[in-house]
Amino acid sequence: MGAGPGDPDLITVKAVHYLRKADVVLTDRLVNPAILTVYVSPGTEIIYVGKQAHKAASASQSDINNQLVRYATEGKLVVRLKGGDVSVFSNILDELQALKANNIPYEIVPGITAAIGAAAYSGIPLTARTFASGVRFLSYYKPGVFSHADWKELAGTDDTLVFYMSGELLHEVVEKLTSHHIQHCKLLAVIEQATTPLQNVHVSSLYQYKNKLAHRKIVSPSIIIIGKVVALHKEFGWIKNSNSSAEFFGTIESKLIRYKNDAEDELLIA
Repeated sequence: MGAGPGDPDLITVKAVHYLRKADVVLTDRLVNPAILTVYVSPGTEIIYVGKQAHKAASASQSDINNQLVRYATEGKLVVRLKGGDVSVFSNILDELQALKANNIPYEIVPGITAAIGAAAYSGIPLTARTFASGVRFLSYYKPGVFSHADWKELAGTDDTLVFYMSGELLHEVVEKLTSHHIQHCKLLAVIEQATTPLQNVHVSSLYQYKNKLAHRKIVSPSIIIIGKVVALHKEFGWIKNSNSSAEFFGTIESKLIRYKNDAEDELLIA
C-alpha cells in the first residue's frame, strides 16, 4: 500500500480504511509518522522495516518477505506500507513473489508517487502543453546504468526527465546530458523532501550546475526534474522553500524498530 510522498493529507481514503483495520503494519522509512499516529488503530503492531542506502541497520528484503508471510499465515491482516506509490521504484515484485509462492491473497493499493507530489508542490506540470511531449521516470543509482546511446537519446528527447534516487550521482547525470548537448532551455530542478514542511526547490541551468548547485549537499529523499517544464516553477511555484537542511524522515538509527501503538507498551529503540 502506498502512503504518498510525505504530506499525510495525500494518503488515499482506501489506504486509511485498511490502516484502521490492520493487525500488523510493516512500514518503510519514507512514511510520515503522522500517518501511523492518526490512522492506525490502537493495539495494532507496527514494525519498522525501513531501508537506507549504505546503512547496516537497513532491513533486508528477505526478512521483510518472511515477516509478510509469517503474519499473514497467522491469519492477521497485514499492511505493507511504502512511501509514495508501491509500483514505482520499490521492491514490490520480491514481495508479491513471496506471497504468491505461499498462496497468500493480497491487494495492491496505489499511492501518490514522489514525482507527482514533487511536481505539484513545486508548481512544475510535468507534461505542460508545448513544454513536454511526455514524462519518463528514471533512476541513476549507480554508474553505468545507462549506455552512451541512452544518454544521447535522453539529451535529445522532448520528454520531461524525472530521476529518483539519483542525488548522489547528480553531477554525473548533468555531465552526461551536457556532454550530449542537451538544449540550454531545459532546466534542472532538485526538489528535496517534497510535500513535507522541509521542502526545498533548487533550480539551475544544467550548464551552470557546477557554479550554482554542485556545492550543495542534497537532502534525501530528493526528486530531480529536467526539462523545459522546470521554467514554470518561477511563475507557478506556490510554496516557499523551508531553507532547512534538517531531515524530515530522520536517519534509520533514530527510528523505532518495533512498537505497539499503545501508550502502555514499551518502545524498543534501535
